[in-house]
Amino acid sequence: MHITISFKPEGVLEIPLHYNHILQGVIYNAIEPKLATFLHDKGFMSSGRSFKLFTFSRLNGRYEMNREKGSIKFHDEISITIASPVDEFCNSVANGMLTRRWLDFGYNRVEAKNMLVRQHMVDKQQIRIRTLSPIVAYSTLLRPDGSKYTCYFQPGEPDYNRLISSNLRKKYEAYYNEEAPAGGIKVKVLGQARMHVMNYKNTVIKGYYGRLLLTGPKELLQMAVDAGLGSKSSQGFGCVEVL
Repeated sequence: MHITISFKPEGVLEIPLHYNHILQGVIYNAIEPKLATFLHDKGFMSSGRSFKLFTFSRLNGRYEMNREKGSIKFHDEISITIASPVDEFCNSVANGMLTRRWLDFGYNRVEAKNMLVRQHMVDKQQIRIRTLSPIVAYSTLLRPDGSKYTCYFQPGEPDYNRLISSNLRKKYEAYYNEEAPAGGIKVKVLGQARMHVMNYKNTVIKGYYGRLLLTGPKELLQMAVDAGLGSKSSQGFGCVEVL
C-alpha cells in the first residue's frame, strides 16, 4: 500500500540536505507507540535479520538548496509517499498524521493537509517502475588485513540482481513466515540510472535513481512495490511506484 501525504509548512521549511533521519523520525512518532517499539526494537525476522517492512520517498515540492550551509528550503506544499505491505502500519501512519495534524520536521512544523491511499496489485511477472528514492544494493567485504568495507553496486553489475533478489526473498519470508517463491528478480534499466550519494547518521550511502523493468515472481515484485526495492528501505531508500 502507498500513502501519499501533503503538508503545508508553517512558513518556509528549512532542513538539512541529508534529511532521511528526520522523515524516519516523523513516521515513528506518528504511529502507535507499541508498533513503533516493535519495529524499532525487533521488526519482522528472517534468517536472523530484522526488517521494518516500510519505506518512504524523498520530499516532493518546490525547493532551493544551500550547499555551503548544508540545507534545503521548501516553499509552499510538500508531499511524501510512505509504503508498506503491513496494514496495521499503514493505518497507524494515516491515522496518526491526520489526527495530530501538526507534525515536527526537525525544528519546523508542518500541517497535514491531504492524503491519497493507493494499492497496486501485481498480477504479472513483469512491471515497469520508477524510483521515488534511491535504490541501494551493497555487500560488506573484507580487506586483506581483516577490516571490513562496504561495496555498493549499480544496476547492470553482475551481483546486482542477486542482491536485490536475496533482499526481497528475506522480506517476503519475514512478512509471511514462509519460504519465498522460487526464482529471482532481473533488473533492466530503462534509460540511464543516476547515482545519488547521501549521508545517513554519518554513514555515506550510495543509491541509484531511474526507471526500471523488473522481471520475476509476481509475489516478489509485489513485495518490491510495497516494502521497497533493495537494502535500507526503512531509512528512506528503494521506494518505487509502478508506471
